[in-house]
Amino acid sequence: MSGPKYVSLVLTLLTAAASASSQQRAELPVLSIKTDLVSLSVTVVDRRGALVPGLRAEHFTVYDNGEPQTIQFFSSEDVATTIGLLVDSSRSMRGRRDDVTAAATAFADMSHPRDEFFTLNFNEAVWTGLPPQIAFTEDTGQLRAALSAAPALGMTAVYDAVSRGLAHLRRGTRDRKALVVISDGGDNASRERLDDVVQSARASDAVIYSVTFVDPDNRDERRHVMKTLARETGGRAFLVKNAKDVLPAFAQIAREIRSGYTIGFEPSDTSGGFRSIRVVADAGNDDQLVARTRAGYYAGPSR
Repeated sequence: MSGPKYVSLVLTLLTAAASASSQQRAELPVLSIKTDLVSLSVTVVDRRGALVPGLRAEHFTVYDNGEPQTIQFFSSEDVATTIGLLVDSSRSMRGRRDDVTAAATAFADMSHPRDEFFTLNFNEAVWTGLPPQIAFTEDTGQLRAALSAAPALGMTAVYDAVSRGLAHLRRGTRDRKALVVISDGGDNASRERLDDVVQSARASDAVIYSVTFVDPDNRDERRHVMKTLARETGGRAFLVKNAKDVLPAFAQIAREIRSGYTIGFEPSDTSGGFRSIRVVADAGNDDQLVARTRAGYYAGPSR
């Protein structure tokens, strides 16, 4: 499969050899078993939109192309995540960058202590905020410096930034992956096509969140684009009207990332192409729960 996340289970058989005259370390044989699982990051909210913790595997049903699947892996633990912060540095963001930097830094402080971060700035170009020799950082001070260094000028290439962010996430070492895109929602400079970016997002196991500034005078605004990317990956799109709304949006994203569930299953049907995913959560009471996850994955021969 090209879409599923590959999970390698390594079982190490320990043997010890003892001798009356000397002790020698025996070779440790390693048996590796590889199985292809589809790994889903799942967020559950109630009818009021509040996060729902404490659910167990039996509270979930996973449907692959409409067929229920057997859940083979389940975790509700708060695990470390690889997170990319994609920050609009175009002219239209002038006057907002300081607030974005402060909110993103606070977001890092609210995140898991072992989360690793990278930043991409974008106007009509896309460039890394961290020094070239540093792919990721856990250092909040280093992250703050990376976020505050970019000027606000030029046009906007959101699609190019998301495409590059998805590629950079693949280098991450944490089990979960997320992109947070901060922009005014417009795109007037990308080389990438939206359809191709959506396809790349579908093929990734990343969850995409967005914080979009609403500006009625922005003729390039495409807020539906970020909603589409969030919906396809199980994330969420936040619309903010002014700087004071940015920090609450980041705080909610941090909570969602840390409160999520991870569910893995091995598909009963491995026919190729895009396969739709639906997750249903039912706690066995009268609560109406909504489970968000990616819309599907691409199946095919294992690479």
